[in-house]
Amino acid sequence: MRASTAWVAPDLGLDRTARATATLSSVPKDLLDLNATPERLRALADAGVLPPAALERALHLSVATPPRAEWRRFLSTTLMGLGTLLVLSGVIYFFAYNWAALHRFGKLGLIAAAVVGTSVAAWRLGEGLASQLSLLASAVLVGALLAVYGQAYQTGADPYELFVGWAVLILPWVALARFAPLWLFLLLLLNTGVVLFWGQVLGGDDDTAAWLAVGLGLLNGFGWATYEHFANAGVSWLQRRWVPRTLAVMTVAPLLAAAVAFIIAPSEVGPGAGVAMLLVLASLGADYALHRHLHGELFLLTVGVLSAMTLATTWVGRLLFDDANAGELSLFIMPFVIIGEVGLAVWWLRNEARATGAQEEA
Repeated sequence: MRASTAWVAPDLGLDRTARATATLSSVPKDLLDLNATPERLRALADAGVLPPAALERALHLSVATPPRAEWRRFLSTTLMGLGTLLVLSGVIYFFAYNWAALHRFGKLGLIAAAVVGTSVAAWRLGEGLASQLSLLASAVLVGALLAVYGQAYQTGADPYELFVGWAVLILPWVALARFAPLWLFLLLLLNTGVVLFWGQVLGGDDDTAAWLAVGLGLLNGFGWATYEHFANAGVSWLQRRWVPRTLAVMTVAPLLAAAVAFIIAPSEVGPGAGVAMLLVLASLGADYALHRHLHGELFLLTVGVLSAMTLATTWVGRLLFDDANAGELSLFIMPFVIIGEVGLAVWWLRNEARATGAQEEA
């Protein structure tokens, strides 16, 4: 059962009820979707919805520590993930230390056996985190197998081909796993392949650096938009918010670097930096639209605010240092500019949090 988006408080005192109703009616989404914070519980009590006894119990539950079962689940998940990473790092160090002592068939055979073993384990464990981590281990070991093969037989392949081939080979596992971190790992492989291709094939010069940023921004932005689309469609394993937040940072970071270069020296960086600037501005709109659509995505909104502050600070710095040639006066003015930007950003973010019912830590 879902609560109504409109809230009408009983007439239990004009000032108190008006304050509580203003707090609750400003929330544009179902009330049952909100986290039970002490502030909201007290607003409900002021509106006459929660009796004093229920308010005391609700306040206790809202700040209570998780039960033992939740701690066990958290520790089990954390230790399982750390154990997987330690085992994979151990495999890499094992081959690095014993490289000269192992025959090429021994090297390939050991890694192939590890890939098969982790794949079988993922199949036998069925659905669950242990199976997904086993498949993640298989995907990582495929890269180790390609690296050992390239070193043992000196194929002459460029490093970018290793990462692109690695991504292609594990794509079926990634598609079947329904595990968001594995998709993120695939995207990191593609990012690495694109960067290496730019450096080894395109020359890695400054003239094409802005286009590299545009390419990475579009690649990561496509992954971000795809994730948000299917998460909004209700796909159960895409409801964790840390993955799209990571994708948003991966999208904005290269574009912002190129946009800053465009502000500093637009005549020297080429048209790619101008395209990056336009994409950064588009990402600001996407951040705000998602914040409103999700009724409180302050992390993405903060990323957008930091991007806007970076662009504004760079532009003001260019005006002071290059155009006005203010010299030492610029060093006096810039701290006040940054303080003003921070104050304005905090004020606006707090207003947005109140308007959408979001929490500061969301």
